[in-house]
Amino acid sequence: MESRIKQAVALFEAGHGCAQAVFATYADLFGVDRTLALKLASPLGGGMGRMREVCGAVSAMALLAGLKDGNTDPSDEEGRERIYLLVRQMSDAFRKENGSMICRELLGLQEREEDARPDKRTEEYYAKRPCSKLVASAAEIIEKNLFCTDKQNQK
Repeated sequence: MESRIKQAVALFEAGHGCAQAVFATYADLFGVDRTLALKLASPLGGGMGRMREVCGAVSAMALLAGLKDGNTDPSDEEGRERIYLLVRQMSDAFRKENGSMICRELLGLQEREEDARPDKRTEEYYAKRPCSKLVASAAEIIEKNLFCTDKQNQK
């Protein structure tokens, strides 16, 4: 598979949320069309509904892991453990690379923002936020863990 990291960043920088950018970039590989992918991931942006909890890019990684290797049988405890381990592995990689997986910590905020209204996307917004880098980080982790690509092929 050819790397889609730049596509994920471009989708974010075109105005989509971090979760949307990551999830929609890879969802077609699992038979999910772009419109549905954007709708499914839309509430996860801003650390879920702009509450600044788990980064939307991390939430998108978990959704994609579920599409790749999710468990559908409630009696399959090994399957449940396998998907939980994959999500932990990817989340740990994100945390190691970025220092946290909590949106407000990544943005240097003390607490959640009370206003649900998203910030206007301007050049200043993109310049002061690490979100493009975080989207790229999540995309790289997805490619390594779900599609077994190496860094050499991602540049």
